[in-house]
Amino acid sequence: MASSMAIKTLATSPFTRSPLTKSLSSVVRLVPFSTKSDDDDAIPTAGISRPLSDILKELNKKVPDSLVKLRNEDGFTMKYIPWHIVNRIMNLHAPEWSGEVRNITYSADGKSVSVVYRVTLYGTDAEDTYHVFASKCICLWLLEPEKQQSNMYRESTGTASVDDTYGDPVQKAEAMAFRRACARFGLGLHLYHEDLL
Repeated sequence: MASSMAIKTLATSPFTRSPLTKSLSSVVRLVPFSTKSDDDDAIPTAGISRPLSDILKELNKKVPDSLVKLRNEDGFTMKYIPWHIVNRIMNLHAPEWSGEVRNITYSADGKSVSVVYRVTLYGTDAEDTYHVFASKCICLWLLEPEKQQSNMYRESTGTASVDDTYGDPVQKAEAMAFRRACARFGLGLHLYHEDLL
């Protein structure tokens, strides 16, 4: 069922000229190869993982102004990206991300709650490791990339007042912590520095 890339040797036999001992570019040529029959539906078999460097480049791009909201708090106007928009951006650029609440703590006086949230990005290393297997056919070799999984995480906290009249304080603190953890990857980070530019 898996789809792979196959390479045909340009030598007369793989036993007389091993592609592992010669430069791949001088000995082999890539040709499409699939173990699927023509009757099978075309299902992508490659993972959706991307190199973490590519994911971070996308997350560090400026978020369009149409997605940024304004909030007035204590006489100050601040820009922010709603948590559900941050969630959609993460799904778009880092589809294999995960998030979790690590800790919920109420203050000693019970007037505020703090949430620690962790966001983890999963991706591949920039370089692929290839495994070459000999097939039963003398002139055919299978070249299958093995992606090395890697991940990185960022944590942040959010705090909300228990006395707020609107919404659940734990949800508000969690949303704040989630946005801040994503900002540590670069998502919406430009909003924190706009006044300096």
